[in-house]
Amino acid sequence: MRILYIHSTLEPPSTDPRTNRFLLLSEKLEGDVLQPIWFETPQQVEEVFGPGSYPVYTLGKFRYHWCLVGARGFLKRLAMFRFYIQKGREIYKERRFDCIVAYSHMTSGVLAATLKLLTGARCVVEIVTVPELAYIRQSPRPALWERVMKLYSDLCLHYSTLIADRAHFLYPRQLDRFPLLRRVPGSVFHEFVPVSTVNKDNAGEDPEKYILLVGAPWYLKGADVLIKAFLRIAADFPNVRLRILGFYPDRAGMDVLTGGSPRIEIMKPRPNPEALALIRRAMVLVLPSRSEGLGRVLLEGMAAGIPLIGSDVGGIPTLVRDGENGFVVPVGDAEKLSERLRQLLQDPGLRRRMGEAGYRRAHADLDERAYVREFARMVEDAVGSRKARAAGAESVSAT
Repeated sequence: MRILYIHSTLEPPSTDPRTNRFLLLSEKLEGDVLQPIWFETPQQVEEVFGPGSYPVYTLGKFRYHWCLVGARGFLKRLAMFRFYIQKGREIYKERRFDCIVAYSHMTSGVLAATLKLLTGARCVVEIVTVPELAYIRQSPRPALWERVMKLYSDLCLHYSTLIADRAHFLYPRQLDRFPLLRRVPGSVFHEFVPVSTVNKDNAGEDPEKYILLVGAPWYLKGADVLIKAFLRIAADFPNVRLRILGFYPDRAGMDVLTGGSPRIEIMKPRPNPEALALIRRAMVLVLPSRSEGLGRVLLEGMAAGIPLIGSDVGGIPTLVRDGENGFVVPVGDAEKLSERLRQLLQDPGLRRRMGEAGYRRAHADLDERAYVREFARMVEDAVGSRKARAAGAESVSAT
């Protein structure tokens, strides 16, 4: 089957064939990827992906079609929208695709649904967040623009999923807070993480012992909750540090919370291989998010054999099985988080058992093979829904 994938992230895809999901999906599918990218010139694309890689870059059975975005802005965004529609129709006329898949229910989902109406192809929308919490959990007091964006998110969600033939859910009952959408057909499976490439050697054995959080923005990820929890127990574990890794242009609030503690380090973003090395050496990986679709970093922690602590929101409890590979704590509860941190820090055997449990599950049930299998099955189900309806219509007509 052929698919058209509509991406929304501006980050360039991986050049490592082991970590590019479309190369792996080539085992079962083929098609095209509409990929906005933060580069401004074709030369920048070719410097990364090689001579002749612009405007089309072929990898496996998929072709990337680049949309050069550069800096964000209204006119740039309009150009990107036009690119999606025009290029999608052009590809469909060249060689029809069976299904359109959109990353997120937002603008890419709306454009995918619109392309479905224009082409007649089937459509799948991926729900990658907690829709009822979109935008309003990014700050303690949501501003007017955040509330407006929440309304925009809800409108996009209803338009895209009601027109689509299927949704990709990261956890069960992801749309239960939206009565009109409760019966949207869905496939439930994890996000793509190249589990097999994550190194487990010396897991949690860094001489400089530390707790780690990876993610941004800081309020959405609950960094303030973790800082409070750490300060509650810091005196009892004088050799343990707290490291928080991410892009935090608004970190002034965190600096106030840390109180200048030399044992709390706010780290700048790092490339994924360096972040994975930090994850692998951590004693505990914590993600106390206020909103989280799933948390790829948790799956990376599981693949590295690290015990986890996560909040009871969104898809986190589907990865963190309380008492098995880590602990689940109530959102915003610094006291309960500090109790679970204490429990893990004082018990190396518990950390080891939980880390091994997560490692086994990640490599057995949540690796690349599982992702490719579930993604292909999702597309088959979406395309099959049209065939089933057509067969049913023919049956009725015959009678």
